[in-house]
Amino acid sequence: MRTKGKSTVVWLLMGMLLLGLGGFGITNFSGIGSAAIGAVGDTEIDGDDYLRAVSSEIRTLAAQTGQTLTPEQARAIGITRNVQARLFTAAALEEEARRIGLSVGDETVLRDLTTAPGFQTTGGQFDPARYQDVLRQDGLRPAEFEEDVRMDAARLILQDAVVGGVIAPRTLRDNTAAWILERRDFSWDELTSEDLGAPISAPDDETLAAWHQGNAARFTAPEVRRITFAWLTPEMLVDSVELDETALRDLYESRIDEFRQPERRMVERLVYPSEADAAAAKARLDTGEATFEQLAAERGLTLSDIDLGEPSEAELGAAGPAVFALDQPGVVGPVQTPLGPALMSMNAILDPVDIPFEQAVVDLRAEAAADRARRVIEEQAHDLEDRIAGGATLEELAEATDMELGTIAFSAETPSEGIAAYPGFRERARVLSESDFPQLHQFDEGGIFAMRLDELVAPALIPFDEVRDEVLADWTAAETRRELKARAEERELVVESEAEANAPASTDETVGPAALAPAQGFQVATDVERDTGIEGVPQSVVADGFRLTEPGEVAAVEAEGRVFIIRLDAIRPADLTAEEAAPIVAGVENRLTNSLQADLFNAYARALQMKHGITISDSALAAADARLQ
Repeated sequence: MRTKGKSTVVWLLMGMLLLGLGGFGITNFSGIGSAAIGAVGDTEIDGDDYLRAVSSEIRTLAAQTGQTLTPEQARAIGITRNVQARLFTAAALEEEARRIGLSVGDETVLRDLTTAPGFQTTGGQFDPARYQDVLRQDGLRPAEFEEDVRMDAARLILQDAVVGGVIAPRTLRDNTAAWILERRDFSWDELTSEDLGAPISAPDDETLAAWHQGNAARFTAPEVRRITFAWLTPEMLVDSVELDETALRDLYESRIDEFRQPERRMVERLVYPSEADAAAAKARLDTGEATFEQLAAERGLTLSDIDLGEPSEAELGAAGPAVFALDQPGVVGPVQTPLGPALMSMNAILDPVDIPFEQAVVDLRAEAAADRARRVIEEQAHDLEDRIAGGATLEELAEATDMELGTIAFSAETPSEGIAAYPGFRERARVLSESDFPQLHQFDEGGIFAMRLDELVAPALIPFDEVRDEVLADWTAAETRRELKARAEERELVVESEAEANAPASTDETVGPAALAPAQGFQVATDVERDTGIEGVPQSVVADGFRLTEPGEVAAVEAEGRVFIIRLDAIRPADLTAEEAAPIVAGVENRLTNSLQADLFNAYARALQMKHGITISDSALAAADARLQ
């Protein structure tokens, strides 16, 4: 038995069938005449559905990241595997729904069809003609499509029967929220070289040489690509391009709004239902009872909501004279506006702008020259490509054209200057091989380049004599950290003993250990949150502090090349009944519920797949992968 379906149309209709379980959404089946990539029981998964789903994932990721993935990259990051998992899960649900005779009536199908936004007019009405057109474009017949809608609804009922009503246990929710919201008090100190009894003695060369060999990765030169390139940028041509004076004047006139502007004001407009309401608000403002921002907040608005920008007097209409009569920032009104009575807040006076052509021409000439240079390069690009295709070397290009020749020893450590300042060059230089022939490439910023890999120098350990000073500095830093860590561990025992001796007795066993006074000579941090940490202290130090279980416990921590000692002074349990805790508690409940539902659904889907049996066609799957564009 073969299931046919809707391809991309289903997303217009149903969205994600597994509500709230985004990672386990169901993709429906469609396509005609393509080999099945697999099946669960008698429900086959069509190759066209697989291709469409993968392409949809790639487009979605491209929209999110701004980068287009190749099919190879999509496979490398697991997109194809994820799509296959979703399709086989959907097939398992469909097979089970069919086995138990689960279906829905015509009324449900009709409702789903007529309420699908993809089949509606701009006014929200179901459009039969649009419905027919969309199906025709996808190669589907209404009867087939409507049967698939029926199966979609049945699958939704099945999955809801599995995960519906599953919520996170209250104890788990509260314990998790309490862990997140718990705060602590700490005493902490950072140990430095000044805490050592004496400076670290310099080692002999034998010790340094052993350190050099034992930490070779730190003293290894990166892979270097010796590259010859020819390039041409607008900046190289700006001094040689010819500019027409008339064209410059035309450019000036086309941008006259930049060079000539009337006097303007920075204005905000707060509209009221009536003039009486506006007058009452103005009276409160004048007496200092409320600020303009507070008045806006009372109407459910922020200042950005009512910002009019920098209008001229004419652009303000009837309110213009009153606003422009102010000689310093202030509020006027009520005044009439197209939206009704309003208070107008003027925040700054912007003087008129009048830049004559003779003054603007310097900047205009530079912009026009750069633009003209870009066009010249575009005009030359075809000829340059022909020369390269004809076998011209980069050296010959530099001799015969405006392109300039250069060389670079490129590595991951190459500074962003010269041609290496262009991301397009760096991206291609990283993957350039000796077998690559020169090709003409464009910079996103304008300009062109071609390059050739002359030599690939493998990473190599830099001789000890060349990096002796760096080796000495590295050894000294490591030895200093080792000594400081040992000193911190000694202090850890002392500080912990002092805490035990000075700990106040708790008179109420239900309260837990009493808070300690700050450790002498330490810095103090109170009400520290698990995520926000302590300013100036590595987060891993704070994380170790939160692993301590009782006030008075101490930890010596090495982090980011520094050494700290941190003592737990107090644990402040979270108040889950507080108003500010409510969003955290709700968020924790949602995440835990979603996780439980996902785990339950996963287990159910795997059980269905085992029950009905999975068949995978490696050849059909490989053929489908080969069709990916």
